[in-house]
Amino acid sequence: MSGAIGAMRSTLDIHVAVAKIAHHGGGESGDTIETIERPGGGFSFVLVDGQGSGRGAKTLSNLLATRAISLLKDGARDGAVARAVHDYLYTYRMGQVAATLNILSVDFQSGKILISRNNPAPFFVLDPEGVVSHNEPSTPIGLQPMIKPVISELEVRPYTYVVIFTDGLLRAGERYGEDIELLNYLSAWPVMDGRSPGELSEMLLQRALELDRGEPCDDMSIVVLAVLPGNEAASIRRLAVSAPFEEPTWPAPM
Repeated sequence: MSGAIGAMRSTLDIHVAVAKIAHHGGGESGDTIETIERPGGGFSFVLVDGQGSGRGAKTLSNLLATRAISLLKDGARDGAVARAVHDYLYTYRMGQVAATLNILSVDFQSGKILISRNNPAPFFVLDPEGVVSHNEPSTPIGLQPMIKPVISELEVRPYTYVVIFTDGLLRAGERYGEDIELLNYLSAWPVMDGRSPGELSEMLLQRALELDRGEPCDDMSIVVLAVLPGNEAASIRRLAVSAPFEEPTWPAPM
């Protein structure tokens, strides 16, 4: 028998999970997370932390996230989007208001995971080789002219987890003299078990709440992306959202 047998094509699944909570007594979180399907294939997730807290911070972060999503939808590159959102905020608020901005993308055209970061807080990458903290100096948007994002590129490879977050996670336990020690904590994550990113995001949030004695000192938002072995036979996309809703109190009938 002659001829060659082609290599079996392997597939990967992209999973993303978000966990967030407002600071204790704040009512509404000043963080905003938005997602969009990229015009050339793939997905982008925009995470914005507006300066301050409550309604004002939420209005600001929502405005900036919406602008970023609109530009991404038009096909703008992630780095250009981050610069444009900074320019908008700097002009709109005359350099008086800051915000942090993270754009996490999976670009199917290039086969890359892209992270654009205007956030002093680092992000973490977990893979079979270990945990890496990407903590290159990064400046929030809005306060100075000509601010640029720190851009990182990763290969889309199985058993890779990317963790981005707002600074509230790092501040967990601060008032009690404790440190969340994220690098050590993430080092214990069993990467090769292929667990869902939802498990990791919930674990991190619960750890932060424990350190803050159940009363978070700041808004916290965590986004976890995981690349895991997939099922070639079923090209199904799913999106699930869970959020609390406080039922309004209606006046009793007359």
